Amino acid sequence: MNFDFVGNRKIWFTVSIVLIVVGILFLGIRGLNLGIDFQGGSLIEFKFDERVSLDEFRNVLAGVDLDDEGAVVQPSDQEDIYGIMLRTRALTPEESQELTAALRAEFAGVEQLRADTVWPTIGEELTWRALLALVVASLIIIVYISIRFEPKYAFAALLAVLHDVLIVVGFFALVFREINTPFVAGLLTIIGYSINDTIVIFDRIRENKKFKRHKDYKELLNASIIANLPRSINTSLTTLLCVTTIFLFGGVTIKTFMLTLLVGFFAGTYSSIFIASPFLLTIEEKIPALRSKEA
Repeated sequence: MNFDFVGNRKIWFTVSIVLIVVGILFLGIRGLNLGIDFQGGSLIEFKFDERVSLDEFRNVLAGVDLDDEGAVVQPSDQEDIYGIMLRTRALTPEESQELTAALRAEFAGVEQLRADTVWPTIGEELTWRALLALVVASLIIIVYISIRFEPKYAFAALLAVLHDVLIVVGFFALVFREINTPFVAGLLTIIGYSINDTIVIFDRIRENKKFKRHKDYKELLNASIIANLPRSINTSLTTLLCVTTIFLFGGVTIKTFMLTLLVGFFAGTYSSIFIASPFLLTIEEKIPALRSKEA
């Protein structure tokens, strides 16, 4: 196989920039659909023996003074039941019990499937902790790769990680899917997956630098990527197959986590091959201070 991965880096960079800019535009226009884990509030899901319209459900809410502007009523994500989900301000246990009693008085066979409540102060704390976790993970990556390889490898790896995170966040802004703490867990998993794949390629680059000094740096990078390509493709395909299966047939509670992994693994595989290693050539050409002494 003779393909110039790093020579065509402007194409790969342009594709990524376009995707990221589109995501940022949607992020700026309507932001993320933050769930109760970050905003605070109550999420209650009810199951009924027969189909209940959203208007009928709202009439019951109005009777217990819960039909305010911030209340969101929508059908349940579970397709095999007659269910309705209510997302509203943080309810006290007494208010939650009053709502359940009112629904049971109006409809037969009402069952409360779940009731999650997060107070606004806790939501703010979770938001800051999520951001802190992402920052700390990125700093650890920089330090680790700088010690194991060279500083320029750390810059390339960090760029790949930032690329993956922005692609995933932009995608969720585009589809406006509700995100909670499983989304953050998914981002951290993606960071680990992407870095692992990138480091494997970096190891091959370092190995080729040691035994193939006669090649120029561009040829060295291409040879390293091509040599590692079967491993990257096979690992990604098997991983994506498992994640896709769980996303399609798994429970509702893990769908956000699985969707995060699904998009992130695509982005991570792409960045490891088309972003991280080609960016090393850009550093080699544009930043003399970080230029490889062995290349």
